[in-house]
Amino acid sequence: MDYRELDGGREFVAGLDHGADWRTEIEALATDAGVDAGFFVALGAVQDVELFFYDQDRQEYDSVTFDEPLEVAACVGNVSWLDGDRFAHTHAVCSRADGSTVAGHLDSGTVFAGEVYLREFDAHLEREHDETTDLDLWPL
Repeated sequence: MDYRELDGGREFVAGLDHGADWRTEIEALATDAGVDAGFFVALGAVQDVELFFYDQDRQEYDSVTFDEPLEVAACVGNVSWLDGDRFAHTHAVCSRADGSTVAGHLDSGTVFAGEVYLREFDAHLEREHDETTDLDLWPL
């Protein structure tokens, strides 16, 4: 296991704009605040969502779209740099009206309502390609 110690920096809370893209809003918050690395939690609701699931054998993402209203029961992720842009690596658990859930890597979703807490790390983290997993990961 590789690791490094980080100091926590500034903290932010934000409301996501109705009708905007969920992940893009978090990336915009990080950009506006000048956050190069951080951790976030969020909750709210989306009107549709695209989730990715990483097939470890094929080393490819599979996409599943849910075109329905969903509660974002839990959303966690981190912010860092990827290919020259801030990237919000976002995972979410979303619930349906009947209580069933869908979950995965949240690529996109239309915000109905959303609130996010972002904690900055005193660091600059940039994702790099990892040959073993074929993913873009933090080089620690």
